[in-house]
Amino acid sequence: MCGFAGWLDFARDLRGEQAVLDTMTDTMRGRGPDGRGTWLGRQAALGHRRLAVIDVADGAQPMTAEVGPDGSPVVLVYAGEVYNFRELRAELAGSGHTFRTRSDTEVVLRAYIEWGAGCVERLNGMFAFAVWDSVREELVLARDRLGVKPLYYAPQRHGVIFASEPKGILANPAFTPTMSAEALPLLLNPRLALAGETPINGLREVKPGHVVRIDRRGCFESPYWLLVSRPHTEDLDSTVRGVRELLEDIVERQLVADVPRAAMLSGGLDSSATAALASRSLARTGDGPLATYSVRFAGEEQDFRPTVLRPERDAPYAALMARHLGTDHVEVVLDAEELAAATPFARQARDLPSLGQFDTSMYLMFAALRERSTVALSGEAADEVFGGYPWFHDPSTVWRETFPWLGNAPRLADCLAPDLRKALRPAELEADRYATLRAQVPRLAGEEGIDARMREVLFLSLQGPLAMLLDRKDRMSMAVGLEVRVPFCDHRLLEYVWNVPWTLKTADGREKSLLRMAVADLLPEEILIRPKSAYPALHDPAHDAAVITAVRSMLDDRTSPLAGLLDHGRVAELVDGQGPTMTHASTAHLLIPLLETDVWMRKYGLTVA
Repeated sequence: MCGFAGWLDFARDLRGEQAVLDTMTDTMRGRGPDGRGTWLGRQAALGHRRLAVIDVADGAQPMTAEVGPDGSPVVLVYAGEVYNFRELRAELAGSGHTFRTRSDTEVVLRAYIEWGAGCVERLNGMFAFAVWDSVREELVLARDRLGVKPLYYAPQRHGVIFASEPKGILANPAFTPTMSAEALPLLLNPRLALAGETPINGLREVKPGHVVRIDRRGCFESPYWLLVSRPHTEDLDSTVRGVRELLEDIVERQLVADVPRAAMLSGGLDSSATAALASRSLARTGDGPLATYSVRFAGEEQDFRPTVLRPERDAPYAALMARHLGTDHVEVVLDAEELAAATPFARQARDLPSLGQFDTSMYLMFAALRERSTVALSGEAADEVFGGYPWFHDPSTVWRETFPWLGNAPRLADCLAPDLRKALRPAELEADRYATLRAQVPRLAGEEGIDARMREVLFLSLQGPLAMLLDRKDRMSMAVGLEVRVPFCDHRLLEYVWNVPWTLKTADGREKSLLRMAVADLLPEEILIRPKSAYPALHDPAHDAAVITAVRSMLDDRTSPLAGLLDHGRVAELVDGQGPTMTHASTAHLLIPLLETDVWMRKYGLTVA
């Protein structure tokens, strides 16, 4: 999986910047505990930390190849997995390329040498990479189609600084983080961020499905993949069969590793389907049983309160599914004290404001999983692909002219101070972003009614909301050196299901009909009929009380970076009168972004300019 960092500067000799490159590279230590390497040239410097998954003995990075008559270096740093690397390796070998390792890293390097930056179109996987091409004097940054793996960059006057995480860029003295008031609404609701956008001035993220090329003229970003709408001509049975065949191939590919594998298992449809397919695959090769993991909070039997998004506890269903599959199941039980103790580590992994207990519980679950496995499968993104969230199925929410995933929750940006609200106009900002993304929907000629509207709704959910979920999973897993693979983010599956009309996606009158029908023979009835239940929330009254107390204290703290930026009266109204919403489990859940923004701004010494 790995992490990397680097620096391109056409105006200075970087061969003397080993110390800076070392510092940048070592911020990626959590992402790559198994190896470390650096490469410095006159204009480019690249560093890499390795998590060994395929070809453990070899595959070290940065990986170089000499090309042209004078043997000029082409240097690659890469993070992720390319699941079709074997086919590509055979094709490249047929074109005359020779290989020194069995790693997918070398396949990516040779693919670049053969096809240039266009090689990304041939890669099936989750990846981010940087290639310094000394022949062209060009740096190429690329990211997978759905943005499963992160990649940030900060353009400079004569080049660029880049890294898998912001901390790698912040470690370079040439970059000083600053923030403007315009970032506040995005900090309080990161789902509103457009692709590539960050709250730090001058810091960008390579957009999913994009390539960024940097040469002496500057930075140039271009897409290599976009969703395309086409008529779907198959009937329901053929469509269900097509989904099943794709899922079987995807899971089979994503189980390839030279290290122990596992799966997350909440007892919901998505994770259960993934675990069932993985269990069958491992059984065929004699590699079972599959290890599965779930998270449970101590005392939740008494504390749990059902909400629209979390109507049931996961624990009974996870145990049921584990028994059904015969997996080696581990239930990670967490209490509020453990969460509080681990919170600083989760925050460090995030770089940006965290999601509080949601980040920390995932971090601890991944840490437990990492004790026995290096690779895990996750059911993330099935809701966005197949239409699983409750707001997809509530007509009053679907037809509202705003982001459906906002549900009926208050906007924390409305708690900004009156002068800031007047200057920033957060309601207009939200409306503008909604209109911007809605205009990007790849429409199907002649489609109308609910099918046309749900194409819009699904497209909106594949933007900021999915980006935030994938970012959380990547940061919390890679902080403990765990590679999490996401079968439902395979672009072939998304392209296929995207063009299935909504009326077929809900053919049995329920959410995720296609997925349910495709795996009906693999799951017990209790799992098949279970309603959507999101990643579990901590319902401990003491935790909620502590969050609310901390918010009150922050409001009275004149040293807070948010001092003077909030409307105390409006925050107090939320503290005292807000209950659960469609999207939030409690008042504390809603208020967490205020606290995490305060902590994050303090950590990086940020103030609003």
